Amino acid sequence: MKRVVIIISFTSLILLLNASIIQAQDRVTGRNFATRSEVIAKNGMVATSHPLATQIGLDILKEGGNAIDAAIAINAALGLMEPTGCGIGGDLFAIIWIAEDNRLYGLNASGRSPENLNLEFFTTRGMTEIPAFGPLPVSVPGCVDGWFEMHDRFGSMSMEKILTPAINYARDGFPVTELIGYYLTSSARRFIDYPNFADTYMPNGKPLKKGDVFINPYLANTYEEIAIGGRDAFYNGEIAQTIASFIQSQGGVLSAKDLANNKSEWVEPISTNYRGYDIWELPPNGQGIAALQILNIMEGMDVVEMGFGSPEYIHNFIEAKKLAFEDRAKYYSDPTFNELPVEELISKNYADERRKLINPNQSAARYDAGKLEQGNTIYLTVADRFGNMVSLIQSNYRGMGSGMVPPELGLMLQDRGELFSLEEGHYNVVEPNKRPFHTIIPAFITKDGKPWVSFGLMGGAMQPQGHAQIVINLIDFGMNLQEAGDAPRIQHTGSSQPTGEIMIDGGRVLLESGFDYHTIRELMRKGHNVGFDLGSYGGYQAILWDEQNGVYYGASESRKDGQAAGY
Repeated sequence: MKRVVIIISFTSLILLLNASIIQAQDRVTGRNFATRSEVIAKNGMVATSHPLATQIGLDILKEGGNAIDAAIAINAALGLMEPTGCGIGGDLFAIIWIAEDNRLYGLNASGRSPENLNLEFFTTRGMTEIPAFGPLPVSVPGCVDGWFEMHDRFGSMSMEKILTPAINYARDGFPVTELIGYYLTSSARRFIDYPNFADTYMPNGKPLKKGDVFINPYLANTYEEIAIGGRDAFYNGEIAQTIASFIQSQGGVLSAKDLANNKSEWVEPISTNYRGYDIWELPPNGQGIAALQILNIMEGMDVVEMGFGSPEYIHNFIEAKKLAFEDRAKYYSDPTFNELPVEELISKNYADERRKLINPNQSAARYDAGKLEQGNTIYLTVADRFGNMVSLIQSNYRGMGSGMVPPELGLMLQDRGELFSLEEGHYNVVEPNKRPFHTIIPAFITKDGKPWVSFGLMGGAMQPQGHAQIVINLIDFGMNLQEAGDAPRIQHTGSSQPTGEIMIDGGRVLLESGFDYHTIRELMRKGHNVGFDLGSYGGYQAILWDEQNGVYYGASESRKDGQAAGY
């Protein structure tokens, strides 16, 4: 018998070993998707969904402002530049790391329903649901009050200086970006016949498109009044009277008194520990704890062994999401009106019991909520040279909002009131002066009591399932900050809702491009209704603090027009 001798050079052996390691990593992390490098800087970092807004934030930091000042300036700019997702007609939530205090602060700046709006208002009119548009879903906009709460407590620059960049862009104009041009054109088709819409958002009677220069002098005037007159200029002055008079003229009930009585609330962020990392969200009326519930369920599984993009991982993640969303539909609401079982919902013991309901081989058509003893958006994050970090999310709901554009203010009002239930006895039933169930949620991760990642992911019900996927991508699959956002996403739709709808058919699984056909076939064999969707997977921004090197990493959503930048 002849002996065959194979000689492999040391270099070739190393290359073969490296190739084997890379293939093994790819099976775990699923790095078969397009991405780009993270941004790295020492003195500060800004990540937003609009490049011009990012530059405004950097300018504020370079001029001596802190992360709170920059976040407010950015949000004001985005209300002008991205009116399809946010504006001062909407609400705001924030998680803020203050380095000097070595702790997180939470702000709930969501507005309440009018005091003259109740369940009887709708039932006597034969209405079974709150309309998506028009005057009835309009709740008090909380954004401006949120700005001043943040500024009064932590800001360092004057509000006049903070709002000046947005005022200048509103007067001088700015070019519309590609994605916003698309959304403005589609919004124009919906709202063209609504009063004052064309006057504000359709210069020359035509929808704005990519490259058009947009000037909004009405919003410039409104911002100037707020900069000079403070919070009261919006909630107690002529602006409030204009908003209230307009809504009532359209058949709504929002009053000047409702606006005057609005007040944001400082709340304690809540967390769960996921494999040694503390994941922080805000308590209800938002949906942040759904992300914590999903992560608690997934922590009891060997996610790394399953591998990113595998049928096993996607199946178990979807079932965990379904379970969390049943509780979301039943319990998540304004805690002022209900004693909510938040601690039990995010407990490890509860997750252990819920995990047992998952069949590894079969999609569930429905789950029940646990028996307990008790739309588009913008997201931005900023970090400064002092070590402060802001995780902020702000929205009008359903893209631009209700369609209600008060005359000569340059803004559209939100339609968050649509998210109340009209089911008597429901936790989230509409009541006077009540905050509706809310979809927008900022997030934060700490490690051993120190800041690690400030992040968020926009997009209605996608947000908590998106938050959980980002955390798993970072911690289980070892992706870097940019990869974690660029990785193809999973979205499950059709769960039971806080407005009363019940899931009876298992819902639908939407997968971004990047998952292979084997995975899709296996999911279908398990009973999942699998589909595809090009545009509903959310928008991600994030900043990571590298304590060892003393630098920030920034990442921006590749599905948006955004930019991360530092200095």
